[in-house]
Amino acid sequence: MRKWLALVVLAVAALPVFAQQSAVPPAPANPFFEEWTTPFGVPPFGQIREAHYLPAFKEGIARQRKEVDAIVASSEAPTFANTVEALDGAGEMLDKVESVFYSLLSAETNDTMQSIAKEVAPLTAALNDDINLNEVLFARVKAVWEKRNALDLEPEQRRLVEETYKDFVRGGANLDAKGKERLRAINKELSLIGLKFGDNVLKETNAFRLVIEKEEDLAGLPPGLVSAAADAGKGAKLEGKWVFGLQAPSIWPFLQFADNRELRRQILTAYITRSDHNDASDNKAILSKIAALRAEKAQLLGYKTWADFVLDRNMAKVPARVYGLLDQLWTPALAVAHREAADIQAAIKASGQEFKLEPWDWRYYSEKVKKARYDFDEEALRPYFKLGNVLDGAFYVANRLYGITFTERFDLPKYHPDVRTFEVKDADGSHLGVFLCDYFPRPGKRGGAWSGRYRNQRFKDGKDIRPIVVNVGNFSRPTGDTPALLSLEEVETLFHELGHGLNALFSRVHYPGASRIPRDFVELPSQIMENWVLEPEVLKVYARHWKTGEVIPAELIAKVDRARRYGQGFASVEYLAASYLDMDWHTLSQPREESTTEFENASMAKIHMMPEIFVRYRSPYFSHVFGPGGGYSAGYYSYIWAEVLDADAFQVFKERGIFDQATAKSFRTNVLERAGTEDAMTAYVRFRGHEPSVEPLLVKRGLTEAPIPKAN
Repeated sequence: MRKWLALVVLAVAALPVFAQQSAVPPAPANPFFEEWTTPFGVPPFGQIREAHYLPAFKEGIARQRKEVDAIVASSEAPTFANTVEALDGAGEMLDKVESVFYSLLSAETNDTMQSIAKEVAPLTAALNDDINLNEVLFARVKAVWEKRNALDLEPEQRRLVEETYKDFVRGGANLDAKGKERLRAINKELSLIGLKFGDNVLKETNAFRLVIEKEEDLAGLPPGLVSAAADAGKGAKLEGKWVFGLQAPSIWPFLQFADNRELRRQILTAYITRSDHNDASDNKAILSKIAALRAEKAQLLGYKTWADFVLDRNMAKVPARVYGLLDQLWTPALAVAHREAADIQAAIKASGQEFKLEPWDWRYYSEKVKKARYDFDEEALRPYFKLGNVLDGAFYVANRLYGITFTERFDLPKYHPDVRTFEVKDADGSHLGVFLCDYFPRPGKRGGAWSGRYRNQRFKDGKDIRPIVVNVGNFSRPTGDTPALLSLEEVETLFHELGHGLNALFSRVHYPGASRIPRDFVELPSQIMENWVLEPEVLKVYARHWKTGEVIPAELIAKVDRARRYGQGFASVEYLAASYLDMDWHTLSQPREESTTEFENASMAKIHMMPEIFVRYRSPYFSHVFGPGGGYSAGYYSYIWAEVLDADAFQVFKERGIFDQATAKSFRTNVLERAGTEDAMTAYVRFRGHEPSVEPLLVKRGLTEAPIPKAN
């Protein structure tokens, strides 16, 4: 049975229309009902219309029902092939539609797409329930599971049997009739209100505009940011004015550099109060309902809390281990953040001001402290980080590690002019997959950055079907004659998402259902890629001044290295606070709706959250855990869990050489190619030789007892 992502969808064939003299031209055929003849089977985006999705979804659902019904109706005794393998292969058409629809729902959404998503969500939820709650089907799966030890199964086949059985149990197969009925209702409601949550956040993000009319209010802002704001003003038909929004390339540099304190307060306040205005786009009641429904569902299935239900399939296994890691990091992080706050308060006083440090002051004065202490201005890096060069640098790292190549193709379909398309070949020249990248913000794209797939890797009739992978971001756009110049954080994000892309491109899995990558392991392939960003050998390749071609000066990188750990108190505290908030919402033992504001305040008070720092994601816009699919619910901690893994794993490369071929091959084989087909810790230990230690992460983030390094 194919596992459809929370980001995927379907369409149905039009009846033949026979042309008449004065008849309206026939509607184009529905592409989802045809075999795609595009190079490498890339979706024919130019032919796909919004009207195609719903009929394709319905047909895909109908086909999967027929495929499942055939398994159920079989008169043969249950076997791996006729039951478990057949179920894993069902739903190919639905998977095809979902992959396109949900990817575009995130990157190119509009009211029509959102309306389709609302109509489809309960249909696919019902399909899922009909499969998981089918007693005859479960009996066949259970029969194979019970005799798995006596069967001659390959390791991946055995894994598929075990995971399929677990799917049914976690899907409610063992519930009585009343329990199954209630589970169906919960799943249907969750599928709809998660979409509503995400729609509200997108509307609130797009609705806000900070319009500046006086040039003096631009004081302190970098020229590139001012130019981008002027372009945004023109786009909003506000000629001669500057427009700033809540998308990452706009708000964060504004908070970092704008001299006008009141404007900094306005834009940050708008950001942290999204979907929290007691209006039609308010999310407080929605998220509280989501948390309560999840708690009820978990208990219905025999788990104490939603976190227990989720973590049962993660490396952490139980909430206590997650809280244990967070606690281990929180105390030193909070101590470092308090030291940073004292530095910033002193900088405020030194500037002749007497006000108390507030959250909208932190980034601005932290930048000044960093500049004074380390003679480092982060904006000095941008001219060396031209987007095209940075992408080439990330490809260079992938090539040096694994021998793969990325060749841009101009004959592949695109869903937007911003998209670039590449064919990826393995070291032996064989086709590995297709890679698309889409890096600039626009109104129809949700915030943040992510990696997705328009086609998952799979085997069909003995043939290895290679994946079609996409990386999506919201990076700084080109302005005027200046190309897109990235911040260091954006550079790291590009490398990060390519790491996810490599994980997908290297996949060599025979059964999709056998590959269950734990949420707290899935960030390892992405986060480890960030370690190569500032390696001198890599910088020489991509960090060249966009005008002169000069390689970034060694002394500038030395400043980055010295200043790098400054600010990690702030970064760690805002992230860890969000991880605690996520866990607190999802360790509710009573399935009741809470007062969102009171609950959040109590969660932050429990960890003694500093008032000078806002939690990275407040509950009303915490899309990672409450948005469509809720993929990171009880799992936002996974970034720091995986960072423990990546800091530990990169030590091997540092010890043996950052491009050591034996190490790279081991990482590809054990971590990337067959991720999720066995216990994640077993795979990691086979690569590393032992379980990970948290110490490399503490050192990397400057959270040890050692003082923050001083400038030379």
